[in-house]
Amino acid sequence: MLGSLNVKVAQCRVASKLVNIEYPAINCRKHSAVLTDFGGVGDGKTSNTKAFQSAISKLSRVASDGGAQLIVPPGKWLTGSFNLTSHFTLFLHKDAVILASQDESEWPQLPVLPSYGRGRDAPGGRFSSLIFGTHLTDVVITGQNGTIDGQGSYWWDKFHKNQLNLTRPYMIEIMYSDQIQISNLTLVNSPSWFVHPIYSSNITIKGLTILAPVDSPNTDGIDPDSCTNTRIEDCYIVSGDDCVAVKSGWDEYGIKFGKPTQHLVIRRLTCISPDSAMIALGSEMSGGIQDVRVEDITAINTQSAVRIKTAVGRGGYVKDIFVKGMTLSTMKYVFWMTGSYGSHPDPAFDPKALPNITGINYRDVVATNVTYSAKLEGISNDPFTGICISNVSIQVSEQKKKLQWNCTDVAGVTSNVTPNTCQLLPEKGKFDCPFPNDKLSIENVQLKTCSLQNVF
Repeated sequence: MLGSLNVKVAQCRVASKLVNIEYPAINCRKHSAVLTDFGGVGDGKTSNTKAFQSAISKLSRVASDGGAQLIVPPGKWLTGSFNLTSHFTLFLHKDAVILASQDESEWPQLPVLPSYGRGRDAPGGRFSSLIFGTHLTDVVITGQNGTIDGQGSYWWDKFHKNQLNLTRPYMIEIMYSDQIQISNLTLVNSPSWFVHPIYSSNITIKGLTILAPVDSPNTDGIDPDSCTNTRIEDCYIVSGDDCVAVKSGWDEYGIKFGKPTQHLVIRRLTCISPDSAMIALGSEMSGGIQDVRVEDITAINTQSAVRIKTAVGRGGYVKDIFVKGMTLSTMKYVFWMTGSYGSHPDPAFDPKALPNITGINYRDVVATNVTYSAKLEGISNDPFTGICISNVSIQVSEQKKKLQWNCTDVAGVTSNVTPNTCQLLPEKGKFDCPFPNDKLSIENVQLKTCSLQNVF
């Protein structure tokens, strides 16, 4: 069926140019098709929701025969939400733009996430993400830096006017899946979070340019959520919220679901977010966050670097966090930990569910034009412990505050840090805070050189 389709396509495009494109991917595909083969129209006005759905449905038939890649050619392809399939690659040509529809009838409704218990914008359900997948294996979303435009202003306006009865859609969400790659794309103006892998494993996110107005609501860049073995690297993010937010569920729902985010590496990230963090751990961390490795990070005009956010009732833990090699410019806080952050999904949270924050390591940090060096606020009778900070140079701004290190309910040690730290983090001579020497299994995944040959 697919082979005969490709023959017909070739016959009707004899005047077009044959193009060979190579790209890196976790797996290559035996079969190829173009969105126009399924009635796609790239005029920026015609809905292509059915074209995407039809293409992916038909290509799913060859999942066990080498899989398939769907090519989005040059043009502007308006679409509502569509679901991916296993052993599948969605490839965007460099001149392709996927435009998110603003017709709510093209966005299916989904139940709330079990580890959250309610929607983030409203108590009820949520809209499906623009690109969605669940219970999948071996999925690639990539391209030649083609664009996905969420046209988020429609949703931001509804959010600001309190007109949402369901939680806004994310741009890309993959659930309960394994072997995921999202790479080499430009993502702009998501209605809410941009990239949300959840309850998944073995994830590579690489070479993304993510852009949203710095005043846009909740436009987190990349949010690994209850995921294991994730690699995020070589991304550039301008956001109205945290550039990367590591999560694992909300209060009693996250505690009951019990799936941590663990074995995560983030490196070579550049972030601009004046009102939020470069990397946030939490505040939804009730399933636990462990073994996070961050290195070679640049933040410019960002509220804080790596921020820990939690609260009484969250339970869970944030532990074994390792950060080295941060270059920061124009920051409010270099180090920020908050034990009283955020709201609760409902009044049923357990006030005895205290988070365990321990084993937090920072080293090799250079920061300039900083207002506060640190604001570290643990929880009374539940201090944040095992904090280690070494080899840090902070140059404060002309608007510096007299109290540079504000520390309560924390414990740890420091070495070679300027300005001088607080009494709860005493200087203990010359040493480097630890950073693991081993590699996570996701770091050993080698991308293959794949190719596609088609006419555009």
